[in-house]
Amino acid sequence: MISLNSCSDTPCDHPATTPESAKVAQITTSQISPWLSPLMYFLGGHVVLPFFFGEIKVTGQENLPQTGPVILAPTHRTRWDSLLLSYAAGRCVTGRDLRFMVTITECQGLQGWFVRRLGGFSVDLQRPSITTLRHSIELLKSGEMLVIFPEGGIFRDTNLHPLKPGIARLALSAESSHPGLGIKIIPININYSEPYPTWGTNVSLQIGNAIDVANYTKSSLKQDAKRLTGDLTMALQKFSHQESYITPRAFAEIANS
Repeated sequence: MISLNSCSDTPCDHPATTPESAKVAQITTSQISPWLSPLMYFLGGHVVLPFFFGEIKVTGQENLPQTGPVILAPTHRTRWDSLLLSYAAGRCVTGRDLRFMVTITECQGLQGWFVRRLGGFSVDLQRPSITTLRHSIELLKSGEMLVIFPEGGIFRDTNLHPLKPGIARLALSAESSHPGLGIKIIPININYSEPYPTWGTNVSLQIGNAIDVANYTKSSLKQDAKRLTGDLTMALQKFSHQESYITPRAFAEIANS
């Protein structure tokens, strides 16, 4: 799972030149399987996560909008993050399926088959296409909950790493092209008791207050994106100053089970 990282004020539409990019041209849209999605949410929340992890602590779920376009902006620490996010903010909590933006390689083979039917879609980090950007905007326009990891990759420490500007540019582009859309960005901190989770590892997810994207459409896209990225950074940094102690190997009831 990754972040969108555009380096110009407007999305670029470079033609794909690699075999992987050619394959992805056909899977830049996504869908929710009416039978697979509920099954995977059930298995993840009631079987896989309770069995593998010790304590799973989720705070701030009241900050998750029940309706309207939302971008979840979590820190990225392991590949477990996506499953934990679905558990903490997905259909069992908000009644909504999460729509993950993933890399090209994650949309290939058997894994790709599942990703595409669980609402995920791909983006080429080196050459983000206008098709992917348009699909993201359409999802937001439809009031979906989109997940983009703003750090741009997995980091095994507990430090916040510089955020990529793509998430702010995408949100501002969608809000500006559809005034009154009301996009909200939700900062989320994910913290594990071990950098490489093993059986019994404890984890906490802290969900912060919503950032209203409409408040940042005052100047040029570049300036607005810089200000929005800065405020999202500060929102995520606040988590590091809050108490998030995770007791090692302690088993407890999962918050929203």
